[in-house]
Amino acid sequence: MNKNCAIILAAGEGKRMDSNMPKVLCEVLFKPMLGWVIDACEHSNINDRCVVAGFQAEKVIDFVGDSAQIVLQNERRGTAHAVKCAKSFLEQHIDGNVFVCCGDSPFLCEKTIMAALDVHNKEKAAVTVITANIENPYGYGRIIRKNGRIVAIVEEKDAQDEEKNICEINSGAYWFCVKDLLEILDDIKPLNNQNEYYLTDAVKLFINNKKTASVYLSQNSLIAMGANDRLNLFKLNDVYRKILIEKFMKDGVEFLCLDGVIISPDVKIGKRTKILPGTILKGNTVIGEDCVIGPNSLIEDSIVGKGSIINSTQVYQSQIDNNVKIGPFCHIRPNSTICHSVKIGDFVEVKNSEIGAGTAISHLTYVGDSDVGKNVNFGCGVVTINYDGVNKHRCKIEDGAFIGCNTNLVAPVVIGKDAYTGAGSTITKNVPSYALGIERGKQCNVDGFSKKKLAGRKLKVKE
Repeated sequence: MNKNCAIILAAGEGKRMDSNMPKVLCEVLFKPMLGWVIDACEHSNINDRCVVAGFQAEKVIDFVGDSAQIVLQNERRGTAHAVKCAKSFLEQHIDGNVFVCCGDSPFLCEKTIMAALDVHNKEKAAVTVITANIENPYGYGRIIRKNGRIVAIVEEKDAQDEEKNICEINSGAYWFCVKDLLEILDDIKPLNNQNEYYLTDAVKLFINNKKTASVYLSQNSLIAMGANDRLNLFKLNDVYRKILIEKFMKDGVEFLCLDGVIISPDVKIGKRTKILPGTILKGNTVIGEDCVIGPNSLIEDSIVGKGSIINSTQVYQSQIDNNVKIGPFCHIRPNSTICHSVKIGDFVEVKNSEIGAGTAISHLTYVGDSDVGKNVNFGCGVVTINYDGVNKHRCKIEDGAFIGCNTNLVAPVVIGKDAYTGAGSTITKNVPSYALGIERGKQCNVDGFSKKKLAGRKLKVKE
């Protein structure tokens, strides 16, 4: 397996997509199509990967990172030309096989890749073409067989009427014996109207040279689905959204209605959790068992523990422990930890803070850059003032503290264990444990003020 490698073709512009980025970086369920393909190769134990970049290559390079080598196809002249740009990469794997595929094929799967490799090895083939049967093959290259063996791949524009009725199509993914591929790569000529070098011509050359060309017919008819425009991209999203949701249902997750529900492919959801309409789960999010998520909640790259309720709330890059209740209309910003049994009510924002177990933040409160202990109570309208215009500072609120309504905590400040702050106070100094911190201006009452102000005004009453 270590001798095997992959070349992923990702140089195309995708003009019909009308995007400001390479086509392969357009997203299916919030994940770039190229990411789907790289993951499929990784899950197939293909650890040596090469991505051929071209249009806006710097964006592809940034996305790929260290997950693959990069070669550039500065002049895009077809799929065989792209593979030829990776010739030095192939030479490093001369004794192995190479999996070649397109970077905009998000439905390629480990099962298909590995099964095709098994056929490729058993038949000692120079090439194994991965194919699929689809109901509407228009636009795809047709697989021409004779006595069960592949003899040609005929493109749509070159196909005769009888050939156009063939439903077995070329998926655009192949396994090649690297040594055999290198021997014929320079023999591929641009003998077409587009003056491009086609990888499908390699199949013809192998057959002419009496090399074995085999076929693996995938049971996954979706593997050939790609996206050339926004309509195609929408269809990819819609198809796989339903596939993922059905998989979660089979695993014991409950959906009452699918309206507005979108779940990324790397999300994990525990059994008996209920997903309500309008819920969006993105990135590497993990939801525990017996939760209720939604309605109208967005959770990204976060962990939610068992038995938690997240109602009309957005959560980013944070951890929420067991039996937490949040919402509605809350915002949990990155680097926050919400410990078990916390209750966060409506219109609360938490940022870069730890909220201790059993704490209640009922409503209309901002907690930023703070370390909050256990069983703390926040009254309505509390604000941790963490920014002085230049630097951020932290507040520390110890176990059992009671923060009165409309308290401003000007960081850095410490509220001690079981301490209180008086409602309407602006606290700028530490409050010792068990003490009451109160800071208010002296109240003055001006007698007769309203009589003078309203003198001569007639009260109008609407009937």
